[in-house]
Amino acid sequence: MAIIIRIDVMLAKRKMSVTDLAEKVGITMANISVLKNGKAKAVRLSTLEAICRVLECQPGDILEYKK
Repeated sequence: MAIIIRIDVMLAKRKMSVTDLAEKVGITMANISVLKNGKAKAVRLSTLEAICRVLECQPGDILEYKK
């Protein structure tokens, strides 16, 4: 069981780069990469909120639960 973070899908829909997202959210490229590549063990709600605000989406648009 795992929660998958689908930031890449929303970035493509918004035609936004990972660099742009990192700058607008205010976190490092390394941290965005950890999220994007599924290596994150946790995500702060404030970070998730900022990502959703920048990408103009809901958390369910970028989070997916896999059994």
